Amino acid sequence: MKEKKTIALVAHDNRKQDLVEWVEWNYGILAGFDLVCTGTTGRLVEETFMKKLTAKQKRTGMPKITKLMSGPLGGDQQLGAMITEGKIDIFIFLWDPMEPQPHDVDVKALLRISALYNVPTAPNRSSADFIISSPLINEDYKPMLKDYSSYITREV
Repeated sequence: MKEKKTIALVAHDNRKQDLVEWVEWNYGILAGFDLVCTGTTGRLVEETFMKKLTAKQKRTGMPKITKLMSGPLGGDQQLGAMITEGKIDIFIFLWDPMEPQPHDVDVKALLRISALYNVPTAPNRSSADFIISSPLINEDYKPMLKDYSSYITREV
């Protein structure tokens, strides 16, 4: 991971307000990173930054916010691809464990791929707070990746 990390921000509908509040609280830190968001979450994050940044900060530029498709419309797959390509360093995903999701298999696949590629993942605000306040957030960091080459070369 490079010093300037790319952070993915995703939230289910019932958790979007939690993510907006978390972004408001941490906008000063988050402004120093590139952000990737799915669908509506990206719009809400952008609006939150527009409200919080000073006029000077708005002129000099907001953080880069890449907005993908909505999760159920393919944004989950887009984000999963970015994780496998090494383009996501941190994954903040405030998911709703109490509400069935029409794209539940996509959600599980996204969580699986973030674990597979050893991407720090926060499923709730407490975990997100610990990740964003880690001293490693502004340092180069090389995560240990498990070698899956035997899986690829196995006989089937």
